[in-house]
Formats: sequence, structure tokens, C-alpha cells
Amino acid sequence: MAERTVTVASSVGLHARPASLFAQAAAKAGVPVQLTSAAGKSVNAASILGVLSLGIGHGDEVTLSAEGDGSDAALDSLAELLGTDLDKE
Repeated sequence: MAERTVTVASSVGLHARPASLFAQAAAKAGVPVQLTSAAGKSVNAASILGVLSLGIGHGDEVTLSAEGDGSDAALDSLAELLGTDLDKE
């Protein structure tokens, strides 16, 4: 299983617009991706409601994990997205 630990860069964390953009990208990743908060709660990263339910704020560390062909590339792309302030785009 591939994993990436990322610090969320968006100034409001994963709320509203950033969560939506992230969930859409996760849905298009081609592999099922799990998003895990520092508290240990995991959700399907492609679920906007799941992502919002974690209450992830700016500067919080999260772990992305996926299994299957293409999981490393998918996680690299999603990690880069989380490392960007999605409120400024």
C-alpha cells in the first residue's frame, strides 16, 4: 500500500472549495484513495462529505493511502494538490 503524509496548505483547511477540488481530483485518480486525519479517522477521499467530516484545518497533517496500479502517481498528484493553497487559485 502506498502512503503519503502531507501538511494541508489551504488557508481555511479542507473546507468548502478546497475540499470539493480535492474530492473531485481523488475521484478521478483511478484508484480508491483513503484520507486519514492526524486523529486517525479515515474516509474515502473522493467523498466531499467524508472529507468535510474530518474537519481538517490549515497546517494539519493528513495521510493519503491507496493500493493498486498507479497508486504512487495518484498519491503524488493528490499530495501536491494538498500542498497548494487551493483558496488562491
